[in-house]
This record gives sequence, C-alpha cells and structure tokens, in this order.
Amino acid sequence: MIAANQNQATLVSTLWPTGERSSLMRATVLAVAGSALLAISAKIQIPFYPVPMTMTTFMVLLLGMSLGWRLAAATILLYLAEGAAGMPVFAGTPEKGIGLAYMMGGTGGYLIGYLLAAVTCGWLAEHGWGRNVVSTAIAMLVGNVLIYVPGLLWLGALFGWDKPILEWGLTPFILGDLTKLALAAVVLPMAWKLTQARND
Repeated sequence: MIAANQNQATLVSTLWPTGERSSLMRATVLAVAGSALLAISAKIQIPFYPVPMTMTTFMVLLLGMSLGWRLAAATILLYLAEGAAGMPVFAGTPEKGIGLAYMMGGTGGYLIGYLLAAVTCGWLAEHGWGRNVVSTAIAMLVGNVLIYVPGLLWLGALFGWDKPILEWGLTPFILGDLTKLALAAVVLPMAWKLTQARND
C-alpha cells in the first residue's frame, strides 16, 4: 500500500542504516559508487529495436528508488560534475566529445532530466512507492517522463522545432525504455522481499 503522508525507509537505508558518526562516510561511499554505476551503465549497449539500448536511464531510476531523493541528487550531481570535468562518463564519450561541450549538445536536456527523475523517484520511494510492482512501475514512468520533457525541450531549442524532434529524441527509445521500466519494476520489489526476508 502507498503511504502518502509518512516517510519510509529506502532500500539502501534498510540495508545500511545511518549512524551518527558514519553518515558522511556512508553518503560519500554511496554517491561515488552510484556515479560509477552510472558511468558503467552509460557504456553498456544492448542490441535492440529500433536502436541499441543503453542502461543509463535504468540506473538513474533504480538509484533514485533505492537511495531516496537526497542521496540520489548527490549521486547525479557528482556524475554530472565528473562529466563536466572531462571524465568520459557519458554515453558516446570521448568519441563525441567530453566536458561541458558535450553537455551543451543534444543530450544536455536529458542530463538535466536525470536529476529531476532521480530526485522525484527518490521522494516517491521515501513515501512507499517502491515496495510492489505497480507502484514502482508508476514511479518510474513518472521518472521517464521527467527525463524526456527537458530532453525534448532542449533539442527543440537547440535545433529548432521545425526539425523532427520527436523522431530524434523520443519515439526510437520508447520500446527500450518500457522494457527497462518493466525490468526495474520487478527487480526493486524483489530486492525488498529479499531484504525483508533476511531481516525477519
């Protein structure tokens, strides 16, 4: 059941509870590990129709739902800072450029969307939306929308609305994103069940 008015533990806070002395270390380790997972997921390309599927959005949503909104925000901001500093952490880097020049290109809006999606999914997770398949799928669908909206707005502003913006930035990816959403909606509740079984 979805709890609307009461914050609940996230998956990560259940697995690794916050201690007074270790909270900063814990947050640092989780943010660094999360940004590393994002970088790895950006380099994974799975053959798919109609375009190859990367796992970045899957990882963004999963981290948001697992970490909660504050840690998810810190993780995404660290990832973006790594990219801005010239580290090849994004899909297509360094082949398509690095640093701020890459971030100001066609993918810039989607990078902003990663932050919006992770924070929103994290907030929803803290309110009980990650415990079953239906609520997890709804939360992640909201997250996907929050990735696409700034992404498409950025593309339109950058290249002009007379261009086929939806064909460039939305329609080829819908099937892949629905597949990733379905996978995440199964994985997260399953992880919750395993965690609760371990704690019982």
